[in-house]
Amino acid sequence: MQTINITLNGKVTAVAPEITILEAARQQGIDLPTLCHHPDQRVKANCRICVVEIEGVKNLVPSCSTRVTAGMNITTNSPRVRETVRTILELIFADHPQECLTCIRNGNCELRQIAAKFGVRDIQGEKRKHSFSQDFSTPSLVRNPDKCIKCGRCAEACHYIQNVGILYSHNRSTEISISPEYGKQLADVACVLCGQCALVCPVGAIHERDDTDRVWEALADPQKHVVVQVAPAVRVSLAEEFGFPSGEIATGKLVSALRSLGFDRVFDTDFSADLTIMEEGHELLDRIANGGILPMITSCSPGWIKYMEHYYPELIPHLSTCKSPQQMFGALAKTYYAQTSGLEAKDIIVVSVMPCTAKKFEAERPEMNASGSQDVDIVLTTRELGRMLQHEGIDFRMLPEAEFDSPLGISTGAAAIFGATGGVMEAALRTVYEVVTGRTLTDLNFTAVRGMVGVKEASVDLAGTEVKAGIAHGLANAKKILEMIKAGQADYTFIEVMCCPGGCIGGGGQPYGTTNEIRARRIEALYQVDENMPLRKSHENPAVQELYHDFLLEPLGELSHKLLHTQYCNRS
Repeated sequence: MQTINITLNGKVTAVAPEITILEAARQQGIDLPTLCHHPDQRVKANCRICVVEIEGVKNLVPSCSTRVTAGMNITTNSPRVRETVRTILELIFADHPQECLTCIRNGNCELRQIAAKFGVRDIQGEKRKHSFSQDFSTPSLVRNPDKCIKCGRCAEACHYIQNVGILYSHNRSTEISISPEYGKQLADVACVLCGQCALVCPVGAIHERDDTDRVWEALADPQKHVVVQVAPAVRVSLAEEFGFPSGEIATGKLVSALRSLGFDRVFDTDFSADLTIMEEGHELLDRIANGGILPMITSCSPGWIKYMEHYYPELIPHLSTCKSPQQMFGALAKTYYAQTSGLEAKDIIVVSVMPCTAKKFEAERPEMNASGSQDVDIVLTTRELGRMLQHEGIDFRMLPEAEFDSPLGISTGAAAIFGATGGVMEAALRTVYEVVTGRTLTDLNFTAVRGMVGVKEASVDLAGTEVKAGIAHGLANAKKILEMIKAGQADYTFIEVMCCPGGCIGGGGQPYGTTNEIRARRIEALYQVDENMPLRKSHENPAVQELYHDFLLEPLGELSHKLLHTQYCNRS
């Protein structure tokens, strides 16, 4: 590989040409501070926290947008650099509420961490006072404009990663603000509540609605039977909240942790993911056999569903009518589980732990009440569960391994990979192939649907009928496939769409600091979970088989339609 020599803090080093100074410094173990910069976004260079000094250049330059050249002499820690960064930090704090102790980001705020590193303890000059009202208009996200530092990360994620574009930069200079158009609230615009804005915000300007107090209240009520379900993506991300490396598989410790909090039963959303494959797979076969609307598109991701309702309502008939695994679980918990346990549905509280902020919205959709009341009562993100465990003083490292409760805790490897982009498709193909052909798959790994490529394709021969599959993750990529469908250019039979980059492992409720590199590690961990499972095909789940035998009777049957299927609305 071709290299050039530069001098970095007095040391001559060889680096690749055309990389940025920021990249070069980090390759040499120098962690320059950044706020507006994010490794998965375009370069913005508007915060100037990452400035460095270059010999022969009059002004300090932002390292995130300045590329190295041969012979460049760079100093990252000169008195001038340190004083400039401190001044910038003081100016940001002068425009920022001093609520660190009560802020939801206390302990993991990027601004506070940089300020501590540079010893900023006194704010020089006049402090500006704002009185922007907070936005509590949605069940998923809270916006606090007073805390916004105008870094632009949220708008970048909204416009270029998700292609939704409801967050804009308004005004100029010191009056700049980032918000929906005309100062509207999130509920008044076509926000899909995916939470990618909250995931990249370096401070507490936008975050998930905190529902932990509602869970504490439910756990303290002796009249309530509180059950919890855990999404597949949480088991490979929660440990990060306690200092474990990215992608650590922590299923057993997670179960122990939830029992320690006092839940009456700890169940697994993977159970209802297997059930989703049974219903969705048979729905696909029914559409193929009976001239139904194709391509059929998966419906597990609530941010994706809301996006369709807002932006492509004419394509809603292509969506599978299956509810998401979260909502299937809630409906069964208050019917099947209540019946077999001798409980009244009104006495059961269903709590979900999800990697997703849009799941909070999904749980409160009026049609999600197949049990006669709201099927899923409370949704926590991975971050919220992490805070609850820290509040309880649980030492995650010391927890023993434990197993989920039966019967709604029995699952297969096919369900585990639901958390990764391509996972729903792969799980469905494993079952559909064997149901149609009657033959056993010799290789369960459909590697063509795996990976972080934005749009992927695969095909499988079902006894002479070719099923061509399309996979997209991130709404900007989903839009490409939708436009192909509208133009009559999509020859797919089945399409999987996940709202968030990487799938659920990159959801808006996952631990802060999530990057594409971390997403890839979590995905790899989920495939390892799958490989380690004794059963890897949804239709072989004995608890699902028993559910059909004793309760639902058959996929797509009358009771299945009532409890497990739904319809969507035009929000355009």
